[in-house]
Amino acid sequence: MNSPSKPLTTHSPSASTELIHHAYTPPTGFASPAVPVAKGSTIFFPSMAAVRERDWAFKTTYTYGLHGTSTSFVLEERIATLEGAKHCILAPSGLAALNMVNLALLAQGDEVLLPDNVYGPNKHFAQQLLASYGITHAFYDPQDAQDLASKISPKTKLVWLEAAGSVTLEFPDLLGLIAVCNQQKVVCALDNTWGAGLAFAPFDLRSPDGQALTLDISVHALTKFPSGGGDVLMGSVCTRDAELHKRLKRCHMQIGFGVGMNDVEAILRALPSIQLRYAAQDRSAQQLACFLAQHPAVAQVRHPALPTSPGHQYWQQVCGQNAQTPAQAAGLLSFFPDPSWSSADVDAFCEALQYFKIGYSWGGPVSLVMAYDLRGDRQLDSSLSAGPGTRLIRLCIGLEDANDLQADLAQALAAVQAQVQTS
Repeated sequence: MNSPSKPLTTHSPSASTELIHHAYTPPTGFASPAVPVAKGSTIFFPSMAAVRERDWAFKTTYTYGLHGTSTSFVLEERIATLEGAKHCILAPSGLAALNMVNLALLAQGDEVLLPDNVYGPNKHFAQQLLASYGITHAFYDPQDAQDLASKISPKTKLVWLEAAGSVTLEFPDLLGLIAVCNQQKVVCALDNTWGAGLAFAPFDLRSPDGQALTLDISVHALTKFPSGGGDVLMGSVCTRDAELHKRLKRCHMQIGFGVGMNDVEAILRALPSIQLRYAAQDRSAQQLACFLAQHPAVAQVRHPALPTSPGHQYWQQVCGQNAQTPAQAAGLLSFFPDPSWSSADVDAFCEALQYFKIGYSWGGPVSLVMAYDLRGDRQLDSSLSAGPGTRLIRLCIGLEDANDLQADLAQALAAVQAQVQTS
């Protein structure tokens, strides 16, 4: 390859050419807390032999911007460490990461099994797009490993796990579900956004009798806790299996997923504080869950650390495996208001809050609230209609002072309850 430091001819180049092919290279050895941002769609090769020889799967070289730069490679390695994996691939969002797994592992005639309380967009992808490709799906009870075992068939090529369940926050029999997948040799993938690699180590789980369990894939919406700012969309797919990683990476390339390096930089900047933020939001959520559980306007609170919350015993099994650290349950909680509340009352409560903003997502500095009507959203949870009803309010706790948030909840509950009692 011709070196730009040597003139190609005796011809003097114009200013624009000289600026583009300038010979200066900064000295090596620059070090600071920030990871340098390397952007590039085109990657320069030293020779045609290098074009043919470069590796696209394992971060040993660079090929094209979509496949990563030094900046994204650093984030992938750090997320892999956080999750306890060996390989990581970045995707443009958490949903993109989920869908990449589906597309990489499923083909016409295959079946995917999903928990009844799965993240809604993952369910809709199976019901609509995957179905149009001739891929079937079925739902299982995430708190009943035998229900999953009974539904696995020769067509089943992928089982999705989610801990805790989307919106309603039941904690699944995660150890039992993974054990069933291992016994029947079916790939299992966990949406680990809630756990974030901190509540438990997804690739190092053991059964109650001490047997090692094999999780194949962990998917993480980096939009949430790793970002911490509510301003970045990104996802990750982690695994310990090299061949599975190559299969996922090939799909990643073929569907053209890429991430912006400034977004990568933002997550790299936030990542060192994730453990502190996660712990702070967990403490606040536990305080608020206990407060709401005692409030007369609240029918039921869903938070895995509460003994009355569905799957509490499974949460203790999984999140309490490390005796050196207290069990954590993220910064989310949901509650069912008194059945006398109407949909309008639920809306009024959300709008009466001052510090909680109405919005989706979690993990950022600002606390969020969102109302749901679960009618038709669950097929296997009969307790919803028989118990607290179907109107549910989810709270995503930010970094505000927990006492301020508790006072905010108290005033909004009091205002709506007074209106309910006089109507």
